[in-house]
Amino acid sequence: MSVSQFQVDTHGHRTHTCGELRTEHIGQTAVLKGWVDTRRDLGGLIFVDLRDRYGITQIVFNPQDNPETAKLAESLRFEFVISVKGKVVGREVEAKNTELATASIELEAQDMLILNTSEPLPFMVSTHEGKQSNASDDLRLKYRYLDLRRTELKENVMLRHRVYQSVRRFYDGEQFVEVETPVLMKSTPEGARDYLVPSRVHAGKFFALPQSPQTYKQILMVAGFDRYFQIVKCFRDEDLRADRQPEFTQIDVEMTFATEDLIYKTAEGMISAIWKDVKGVDLELPFPRMSYDSAIRKYGSDKPDLRFEMELHDVTSVFAGSGFKVFDSIADDGGAVVAMVVPGWGDTGRGKLDKLDKDIVRHKLKGGGLFHFRLPSDGTGIQSSVKEEALPLSFVQKAIDQTGASTGDLVLVIAGPSPKVFEQMGSLRLHVATEMGLISDNANGPWKFLWVTDFPLLEYDEEAGRFHAMHHPFTSPAAADMAKLGTDPGAVRAQAYDIVLNGSEIGGGSIRIHRADVQQMMFDALGIGKEEAQTRFGFLLDAFKYGAPPHGGIAFGLDRIVMLLTGASSLRDVIVFPKTQSAQEPMVQSPDVVDDHQLADLHIQLIKKDKPSA
Repeated sequence: MSVSQFQVDTHGHRTHTCGELRTEHIGQTAVLKGWVDTRRDLGGLIFVDLRDRYGITQIVFNPQDNPETAKLAESLRFEFVISVKGKVVGREVEAKNTELATASIELEAQDMLILNTSEPLPFMVSTHEGKQSNASDDLRLKYRYLDLRRTELKENVMLRHRVYQSVRRFYDGEQFVEVETPVLMKSTPEGARDYLVPSRVHAGKFFALPQSPQTYKQILMVAGFDRYFQIVKCFRDEDLRADRQPEFTQIDVEMTFATEDLIYKTAEGMISAIWKDVKGVDLELPFPRMSYDSAIRKYGSDKPDLRFEMELHDVTSVFAGSGFKVFDSIADDGGAVVAMVVPGWGDTGRGKLDKLDKDIVRHKLKGGGLFHFRLPSDGTGIQSSVKEEALPLSFVQKAIDQTGASTGDLVLVIAGPSPKVFEQMGSLRLHVATEMGLISDNANGPWKFLWVTDFPLLEYDEEAGRFHAMHHPFTSPAAADMAKLGTDPGAVRAQAYDIVLNGSEIGGGSIRIHRADVQQMMFDALGIGKEEAQTRFGFLLDAFKYGAPPHGGIAFGLDRIVMLLTGASSLRDVIVFPKTQSAQEPMVQSPDVVDDHQLADLHIQLIKKDKPSA
């Protein structure tokens, strides 16, 4: 179609959306506007499915009633943008897709205008089954505006919208104030790398994009705002995974005079409101709680998936005196022997177990090896992977009794340094559960929430030779452990907590430090002296001198919550314009080079690196 053939929209505004018409509209004249999803020529009639974000309506073009309009309809192709005026009639042939909201009606076209054409598509976006293509992720991201027309992605975006509204309604009803904190802030590196923004006005100085509004929201508590929340963009310059993006969205919350119980109750109220508004599900409250130490020892993870059982068992003491050198040496070095029962796997073949040992435990998990005790379903007795002269069956039987395994089950055992061996078995637990079909991306539950509490305040970095904050350096030590902060920092517990859903951390927070002297003790434990602390965090330390109230809060990963609600496998499927795993956006091709004069304005000169030799 040439430029001269494009038609001016003389139909005026649309009277209805493509998902709105029902039997009560039969006999009315309607104007619909949208995209051509499909076109079918049948027995002289032309049928077009017209699509917008609200749904699909079938349009019928009859050459006997409106020959010119029907002739024009023959030129329609996928994704042409059209306006149609016609009469709403009952559908003569029952729709194949009875779930379609407009299945009982169709529009008899009286006039049609082609408002724009479309070139052949790089991949299909039709909502009809069988029309989807297997386009690569890179191709979909390059043509993101087409990908967003697909029903699945569009519905993800609409669900995300409903989550936003639910969050705002809940916190407004709980007397929280929504405050926007700065996007250009000071770099306070602790953890992930900052995204830096050079200043044109102040040569050689840089802003940083916030990894979190942490210090600003604490200062809002000092300012007396009492209850704050924000749906906020955050940025981290780190290597990416399917559940990570360089820019992401948090639901950020802070409260003065908050106890952990109050934060749990308020957070559960917000989560419950989302699930009720978006999924129509009434969650069971309160959510269960588990200490960090218990989570590691029972599930090998600080974000355990509770959709299935298969708890871990410390059987170190059971094998004491067994004479089995592997277990004895590990126990003598302070390690642990950890077992897990896999129900119904008692007849598993040796080949599969050897593969599990080689490919998963030794190669992927870097473990020392996998031992197993099979209890075949025919009741023939214990079949151990260790010869009886090396490990007497009497000790194996004690271990089986402690784990509760029975006929038809398999007991898997890993030995090694603690707590690493628990984490290895926790990873094996997830692998086996996946093989058993116990883990899925089901967007309809079950929903297994859990609070993980009593985290260690600090973790020691062997490579750096110093402690790092497990959450962040503003987390308050547990009151009972405060005295240890200067003498035994590795033994200090934090007033910190994570909220976990189906094995994914969806939020985390803590009671904060609100006294300057305690904050400096924390900085000392992290190797940050008074002078450095004043340079980096002086604004916060100064604020603490002027009547800072006790306060605490939490931040939720909104992207991850939406990913779980939709059953999506990647954050890219719930973010409108995401980045790739190499932190690029193929559609606009960012990041990109800039002009030399732009660099000069920012007082920046690029250093070209020599290409490495072959």
